[in-house]
This record gives sequence, C-alpha cells and structure tokens, in this order.
Amino acid sequence: MNKRIPGSDLEKELFKNVYDKTPDYIKNLNLLDFDNENEFTFKLKREHLYPYDSEKNPEGLNLLDWFDNYAKEAKVSTAGIRGPQNILFPQDTRFPINLVGIVLATLAKALVAREKYHDKEIIKLAGSEVRYNSELYLDAIARIQAAQGIKTLTPVERKTIPIWLASFLAFKLDLVGGEYITSSHGISVKTATKDLNSQGSQYLPEESLEFVDKISEIFALAEKNGSYEIKIAAKKNPLIDEEVMKKLNDGIDLYVEYLKSGVAQNLESVKKMNSKIVIESVGGCAYRTLSRVLDKLGISDKYTWHNIEEDPFFHSIGKYDTDPKGNKVFYDYSVDATVIAKRPNGEKYFPVIESMHYEEFLKDSPLGTIVLITDPDHDRLTVCQIEAVGNTPALDEYGISYIQLDEERVLTVYTANQAFLMLMDYRVRQLKTQGKFKDHPRFMIKTTASALSWDEWAKKHDINVVNVPVGFKEIANIMKKVELQIRENPDKNVFVDDVFGNTINLGVQPRLIFGGEESGGMIMGPENLIESLAGRKAIAMREKSATEAIIVASSLAARLEEDNKTLSEYLTEIFDKNNIAAKFDVREDISYYNESEPDIEKLKLAKVEGEKKRTKNDLFFLSLAIAARKNLASLEAIIKVLNNAFAELNFDNLKAVKFVGDGTYLEFAGKYVEIRPSGTDAKTKAYAGGENLEEISMFARVLGNYSGERTELHKELIPDELYEGSKEIALNYYSDFVDKGADKQGFVIPEYKF
Repeated sequence: MNKRIPGSDLEKELFKNVYDKTPDYIKNLNLLDFDNENEFTFKLKREHLYPYDSEKNPEGLNLLDWFDNYAKEAKVSTAGIRGPQNILFPQDTRFPINLVGIVLATLAKALVAREKYHDKEIIKLAGSEVRYNSELYLDAIARIQAAQGIKTLTPVERKTIPIWLASFLAFKLDLVGGEYITSSHGISVKTATKDLNSQGSQYLPEESLEFVDKISEIFALAEKNGSYEIKIAAKKNPLIDEEVMKKLNDGIDLYVEYLKSGVAQNLESVKKMNSKIVIESVGGCAYRTLSRVLDKLGISDKYTWHNIEEDPFFHSIGKYDTDPKGNKVFYDYSVDATVIAKRPNGEKYFPVIESMHYEEFLKDSPLGTIVLITDPDHDRLTVCQIEAVGNTPALDEYGISYIQLDEERVLTVYTANQAFLMLMDYRVRQLKTQGKFKDHPRFMIKTTASALSWDEWAKKHDINVVNVPVGFKEIANIMKKVELQIRENPDKNVFVDDVFGNTINLGVQPRLIFGGEESGGMIMGPENLIESLAGRKAIAMREKSATEAIIVASSLAARLEEDNKTLSEYLTEIFDKNNIAAKFDVREDISYYNESEPDIEKLKLAKVEGEKKRTKNDLFFLSLAIAARKNLASLEAIIKVLNNAFAELNFDNLKAVKFVGDGTYLEFAGKYVEIRPSGTDAKTKAYAGGENLEEISMFARVLGNYSGERTELHKELIPDELYEGSKEIALNYYSDFVDKGADKQGFVIPEYKF
C-alpha cells in the first residue's frame, strides 16, 4: 500500500475515495513484495488470467481483460501506454496501469531486447518524475531487467529526472533505450511507462506491438503449463547501476554542453537582466534538474521559483471539490495550465492557473514579470506575463487570454501557438544577428493541430514546414528520415513527405529551426549535428524540452526588458510585420466522462460509453476524408453533407477534407478545423485556427461536440461498408506515411566506454 500521508484535505478526500472503493481482496493482495530486497520469483498462474471469484477463482486477476485493453492502446498510443492506477494499492489489476502489468511489460520488452541483441551488452536507462508509486515501478523495472541480464542506469539514489533528459541520454550514450514513468500533465491518479527506443524517441506502434506479442506468448505458456515464473533480481544487483549517472552528474554536464552548442550560445543579456523570471515547477520534478542547468549556465540568480517540493498530488494544482457542473465531488482538471473551463453561470476561466493562487503569490511582483509554467515531467511550457489592466483592449483584439490579478494588473496566458511563435521568431533573429541563418536551409516540423500562423510566418522567412500527426514521436520520425538522407547523400537535396501528402525539398544539409506542437512541447536544432558517444548524428533531440524552451524564453525576456516591451507587444509586432492573417487559435477538449471517478468499475463503464461517443464523432468526419481520398466523394458533395448537418455553420469555402494520421482536417480559405479522437481516452479534441476568433471558436465547439449521428445525406454519400471500415483504412494510410523513407537500419550496440 502507498505509505504517503495526505498533504491536504483534497488529497485526504482522494485517498478516502480510493480506499473505500477498493475491495478487500485487492487490499489483501501480496503478489509482488518489492520490500524484499533479495532475489525472488513471482509465479504467474493460470488463475491470474481470469476474473476474480471468491469461491471459484479466489486468485483471479482478470489479466486477459487487462491485456486486451493494454494491447489496443499500444496500437494507437501517442505518448506511452497510460491510464489511471490505484494509487494506494498498485497491484490492483482492475486498473490499466498496475504493478503486475508493469512487471509483465518490462519482462516482455527485456525478452524482445535479448532476442534482438543476443550475446551483446544491453544497457537501458530508467527514470521517473513524481507520480504516485513511481519509486516502486522504477525498482520493479530495474530488478526485472537485471534478472534478464540487462544493465539499467538509474539516477543517483534513483531520484527524479525529466523525460527529456532520459531521452537525451538514451541517444547520447547509445543505449538500447529507456523506461520513463510519467503521464505528462495528466491527472494525478494517471501514470504510464513511456518507452524510449535507442534514438531516445517514444516507441512507434510497431515497436510497442513487439512486446505486446511477447506478453501474449507469456500468457499462452501460463495457460498451457499452469504457471510461468518471473525472476526478480536483488535490489542491489550489480546490473542496477547508479555510478554511471553519478559520474555524469545525472547527464547535466552533457546536456549543458548541448545547450551551449545551440540556444545557449550567448546568455550575456540574460546575465544583465534587472528583473526576475518566475518558474512554476508543477510537481517539483523540474527544480532538481533545471536549477542545476541554470547554475552551470551562470544564470541561476535570474529566477525565482514556485512549488519546488516534489509532490505527486502536484500541490493541489488543478484539484477541486466540485466538478464543472457544480456537483460536490473530487475533480481533477489535470495540470495543463491552458485548460479553459466554464463555471455554472457560463463564465470561462483557467481552473489550473486559478488553483495556483497567483493573486497572492505574485502580489509583490512588478509589471512585466514573466512566469514560465512547466509540467511534472518538465517537457511542456506555458508562458505568462504580468501586464497593466489598461492593455486589455489590445489583448482582446489579438486573442490573448488573461486573468485578473488585482485592480491594476492582469496575467496574460499565452497558448503554445502564440508563445512558440514568439520563441521561433526570436531564435531566427538571433541566428540572423550572428550571421548564421543563411549557412543552412531551414525547416520546421509541426503537428497539423498547431497554428496556421506558424506556416504563414515560416513562409515569410523562407522556412519549409513539414506537417505531421499529433505526438512528438511523429516529429522525431521526420528527423530520422532527414538524417538518413544527410548520412547517405550529404551533398544532395533532402526530400520528405508531410502528412498532407506534399513532397517537400528541404535543401542540402538542412537544419531544424523548430519542432513542436500546440500542446506545449518544443525543441530547436543546433547548427552542428548532435553526435552521440559512438558517432550517431541527429539534427535535434527526440523529446520536447521545457528547459530548452526556458532558455530561449529567457533570452527573449532579456531583449524585451532592454526594449521596454511586453510579450503581447512583441507578438502583435510579429503578426503585423509578417502580415499574418490567421492570428487566432482555439482548442475544445471534450471529455465524455469524469476521469476522477474513484470507483474503477464505474470508471470503466463510463469510459467504454464515452469511447463509443468519441468514435461516433470521429467516424462521421473520418469517413468523409477517406471517401475524398479514394475519390469516392466530390468536395461539392461533402460540402452539401456538412451544410445539411450543421445549419449554424457555413462550409461553402471548404477547400479540402483530409485524413492527417490521427484526425480529420478541414481546410478552408482563411481557417482550418481538425477533429481528433484521443487515442488513449474517451475524449475528442477540436482544434481551429484562422482570421476570425468568434468563427473558429464556433466551428471547433460545434464540430467537436457533435454526436456523430449520420444524416440521410451522409448515408447516401458514404456506404455503410466504407463507414465501418474507415478506421482500418486510415490506419493503413498512417502506416504508409510512417514507413515511407524511414530509416530501417537497425541499432548496433557499441563498445561502451563510460
């Protein structure tokens, strides 16, 4: 059982809800005793595969049902196989993430690695952020890998590190991969094992399916033989290694060296700043690593911190005792600072930021103070600034959100679309000032759900844009395609296809100016290719990094202090100087159930029903995109269907309907709308960008919340067979996109010298 003592009344309420909803047979489970520091064996029994029955199968864990859902998610996962866990009783296999499942998945990945790299020294890294049971899961992963002869590098004293550092080290040290425990900015009870391959990139679906198949083999053996033995190594097994990370200062020194080769080449202006930048370390994980990076860069005195203590309840951020409808219940909005909710009276607000109590914390902070909010695994960034109330008319005009701090001040809250446009623009200005911008052709990789303003801006600066599906692994996949061509033909033009089907000439020896997505993750590429210890080369790292974003944001903050400008003035200047029309962007998050429901059986039922609604919404639009791609429906016919289904909207200027890897993209003159089902949850996300904020908001809201009910015109245009098969067809299209031009060269384990 989780031995943590609740730190607040809200956390106490959460614990009580979980405890009361957990049946006694789960509370009494003692299948895997990791308090035992010696080597031991866990016997997976046939009975564990089937449902619990107090009389007929008292040892039942229903693992077959767990595995069925786990395997489904592996096919579509965008950021690790994630879900809720029983935070008090982690052996509870009724939950998607549980100790038994992590043991099985880790063993399966270890067996796959042993088969691939027979008689080789296999080294992986294991790390985590601050979520409930992370220490237990990390211990399990390291000890199971050790039992299979795999060396596992862990941080000193197995302390926290950010996801980007785990990714960076997997590539830089030429490891077979890594395991990282996180669920990004998800609610506190959620977690995941984010699998990293030898590139430091998240597993693509085909990589996940390799170990999923291995779990299936293990279950078959347990069924056939009655049991299957899983060895767990001793806690102090020599294959569990902290010394390498100790020697490398947890990788900090290598990462600072990397930053100095790119975005941290000249920080003199930051060192001269008079004002302080506030860093909000949600969950506390960022502080341990970022503070050391800033110290190494000589700029640590330019920051003040909020919430540096490591806390799996995330300092109560995003947590409320009422739901959006005002019902008295524990409710978690996650820790995504950009989430917008509505009060019962219809008023919009930022529930996550409101729970940070900035009206008190920032009461003595002067106008112009910049606040940088990073999430628990420290890969996403939200940018804010204190401005004068008198600036609000201009903020409204340009669609910049804000919250009232007091009678004289507001806190502007920038979407990642807005913030990252400023950061990429400033980075280009830096390179031009240094006389380096024209040394290489420049390109960016962005997700289709990100801002149209990025594409407009890039065109003005002669920067090619490669659009990809949502998920940073998709951005990394394009990087690897580019690197393959640079490696094989260094003097020739590099060509890649984007998810829209365009073939793009990136030029000779192109360099990545920016890679990112609207959900708050970004990376920038250095001038010289990054080189691993064994000589592998990369144009940029494989995971988004809030540290890299913070360094660029700090340089921008210093420049704005010199020029006596606010971020909002800088953003509007970018819009005006680059003649950007699509200034506005919105996102509607539609959740079909309460993720915070403590009763797992109710949660499962609600999720299943929600998934049906999500899928129905998805298929309505997806089937139109598939029909268009197969030339089975004309654009005129699709417009007619949409105008008929949505009388309050006008689709007459629709230019195309496209499947974009994980959603349906409606391209209009002057705007876009993308409807995307979550691959891991009962949610729909509707994104829109364009010239008119009110118009795109209405499109996103109406289409995102649509029931998916097929109209008569839809049925006439889309045959039932195509409608029902569109998901499978789409998956094949997506696989073709991922595979085209992919680097199929296998990873070769080097001789390690660290």
